[in-house]
Amino acid sequence: MSVYEKLAALEITLKAPAAPAAAYVMYVQTGNLVFLSGHLAKNADGTIIVGQLGKNVTVEQGQQAARNIAIDLMGTLQQACGGDLNRVKRIVKLMSLVNSAPDFTEHHLVTNGASTLLGEVFGDAGKHARSAFGVAQIPLGACAEIEMIVEIA
Repeated sequence: MSVYEKLAALEITLKAPAAPAAAYVMYVQTGNLVFLSGHLAKNADGTIIVGQLGKNVTVEQGQQAARNIAIDLMGTLQQACGGDLNRVKRIVKLMSLVNSAPDFTEHHLVTNGASTLLGEVFGDAGKHARSAFGVAQIPLGACAEIEMIVEIA
């Protein structure tokens, strides 16, 4: 099953990437690696999902937010791949920042929302290395931000 058949089966439609909100670009390619800038957690309507895990956002809500980020990352990756996600050889690494209360320790579970979806869409090529950090705050009060490194053909 192709990446696009998997996306269709999951009822996921990818959107074109948003314009950068500051002095950076959405992705950079060097050789066969694509580095995607951090994407913030957003609702389907594009509004930022704000809050802190362990304070006013549950782990389940954080997992959904991370899944939403993975969908946005794939939209940006599709543009970086010239419109063809079948060029993806490997999701190499995710770095996840979770806006969390000082005593919150489940960052890895929140990030699973993105990791699980990437595995579903890309199969073995979606298995990646990962870091998940708790931070005091994220731009615009978002509950999570994830960046990604991808190898493409």
